[in-house]
Amino acid sequence: MPTLVPMNDAEAETPDNSPRVEPATIEDLPALTELVMDLLSRSEDFAPDQATQERGLRLILEQPNRGRIFVVRNKDKIFGMVNLLFTISTARGGFVILMEDVVIHPDHRGQGYGRMLVDHVIDFARQKNFKRITLLTDRMSAESQEFFKKQGFEYSNMIPMRRIID
Repeated sequence: MPTLVPMNDAEAETPDNSPRVEPATIEDLPALTELVMDLLSRSEDFAPDQATQERGLRLILEQPNRGRIFVVRNKDKIFGMVNLLFTISTARGGFVILMEDVVIHPDHRGQGYGRMLVDHVIDFARQKNFKRITLLTDRMSAESQEFFKKQGFEYSNMIPMRRIID
């Protein structure tokens, strides 16, 4: 008889409760807001504000022609999320994606959920004939940069600049 070894949350999943990537719904808004607040709290460029983040997420969820939010979840909880914004590139001659807010809950990092999300985004982009996926990652986060390089993203010669409009 095999020895029973305690399992972590990911290993204890049953087939009908295994993590999967799917579109977020408006019912997911509180969990999504919490994830984005955590992400922005770790960046020097942003001052998290729950009402602001919730409003932005709601705009994406309510306007699917502008973007999508995907989550990795089981039947009980959301482990992570990514949001996609759609625009047109004259350089690529078609629709492109700006990928933002790729975030995995701190308790579930290093378990493959980020890769699940990014693989889903790449498949989605191919199926919908998007021409490019662009993302911004924190300059100070070597870990994030390495993760995205492993997913096939490359550095660009373009330098992001921005102006905040009050």
